[in-house]
Amino acid sequence: MPITTPNIDERLYIIQYPSHLSPMHITFTQMHLLLTLSYSCNEFYIIQFLYLCYSTPTSLIMSNAIKFSKLRIRPLSGSEELVEKGRSVVYWMSREQRVQDNWALIYSQELAIKKSAPFHVCFCLVPKFLDATIRQYDFMLNGLKEVEKDLCKLNIPFHLLLGKAEDCLPSFVEKYDAGAVICDFSSLRVPRSWVKNVMSVLPDEVYYAQIDAHNIVPCWVTSDKQEYAARTIRRKIHQHLDKFCTDFPVVLSHKFNKDMPAMIDWDSAFESLQVDMDVKPVDWATPGANAGRKMLQEFIEKRLKGYNSDRNDPNKNGLSNLSPWFHFGQLSTQRAAFEVQKHSKKHSESVKAFIEESVVRRELSDNFCFFNENYDSVSGAANWAKLSLDIHKKDKREFLYSYEKFEQGKTHDRLWNAAQLQMVHTGKMHGFMRMYWAKKILEWSESPEKALEIAIKLNDKYELDGRDPNGYVGCMWSICGIHDQGWREREVFGKIRFMNYKGCQRKFDVDRYVRKSREWMHF
Repeated sequence: MPITTPNIDERLYIIQYPSHLSPMHITFTQMHLLLTLSYSCNEFYIIQFLYLCYSTPTSLIMSNAIKFSKLRIRPLSGSEELVEKGRSVVYWMSREQRVQDNWALIYSQELAIKKSAPFHVCFCLVPKFLDATIRQYDFMLNGLKEVEKDLCKLNIPFHLLLGKAEDCLPSFVEKYDAGAVICDFSSLRVPRSWVKNVMSVLPDEVYYAQIDAHNIVPCWVTSDKQEYAARTIRRKIHQHLDKFCTDFPVVLSHKFNKDMPAMIDWDSAFESLQVDMDVKPVDWATPGANAGRKMLQEFIEKRLKGYNSDRNDPNKNGLSNLSPWFHFGQLSTQRAAFEVQKHSKKHSESVKAFIEESVVRRELSDNFCFFNENYDSVSGAANWAKLSLDIHKKDKREFLYSYEKFEQGKTHDRLWNAAQLQMVHTGKMHGFMRMYWAKKILEWSESPEKALEIAIKLNDKYELDGRDPNGYVGCMWSICGIHDQGWREREVFGKIRFMNYKGCQRKFDVDRYVRKSREWMHF
């Protein structure tokens, strides 16, 4: 079945119960639920149920019975209990750029309903962010256009604020008399500084809290320290997975909002950007939550069956291809895991592999960036790796390339060049090739520090899912041995895991992959 927002269309039945309620239409499923309630609940709860039936489809009733876990909340200042009734609630959207399947938005609306208050969603658009180009900004802004439309249908205003949050939010909070500001969680340095800076400029009486809607198990629930490897965090995640990997309540129309703002001038938003315009958007990935759900459905129907065996072959279309939508928060990882797990009986090994990659490894990356402030530096590596890399820092390199040569894909290695061209032209390098690609940058650079700098810069500039904990950890694993162990010592690499061209030849058809690079140049 397609993965869509719930919608019920059943035959209607007319009942009159209890006696003082007028006759009403309900579906067969609702009637079944009512009969179930009659055995276990008193009349008060049945009346509540009937009133809900007047305007709410059964699927929404069922999904909205799912409770928000307070363990997702990280209070920053103030108190939920002290929010005055009637003062608006603001959800400052950042990492989670979707309406449905968004715990931060769900919690914000629940708080607004509890306080009988207006509810606003805003996004603060900065003109540049690290090495992001128009490729990534185009994907993000077109996804936010969909957010605006989806919220508008629910009578929830969406505001696009231009500039840093600490400069935009205080006046916005004052204008809409906000008693609470809810924000997204990110483990990365710059977004964390935004959250901290906003806290210093908000009025003391405003309740300010952060929700981890990105990880299935909230980052601070999984662990209170940097985990050494996947093997040390895996059990900690799996022991909470059944509790947290549920379906979602549905965001409903918000009756406490009176006026809707004018539609956003998206042309002005694009004109405000100060980014590299030469790295063009790509056609294969359509931005937005709807496209993300379609890609998830396509993966489940066409590629999940062979995911376990095919995902490490760059010549096979065996990946989920969901990382761009995960990165921009246009698709919830929890939604993906929840839907994929429904196929455990039929494709058990592939489902296990998907949960390992999309949940365990992804949440391990957030753990690393959250607890290690040097997540993008050699100084953030384990002591054994730093010592080993330092010992071999002056080893002779057979080949040395500048950043420009790497960027242009002009090395002696045709396999590496093909991987670079795939990233430059499609915005997504195959996952297996990302490892080989980064390790060769280490081998052909003047130092580990320079290699890491080049790898991160190229990844962040060209990959749709760049500037992401997964990307930083991928580069750190390849170059600095993060979440790995020491291997047989060799030139340049020291004890860092080695990969070479012949190893790739044994694993897949290198010639076929290289031939594909001609196709990528026409994307």
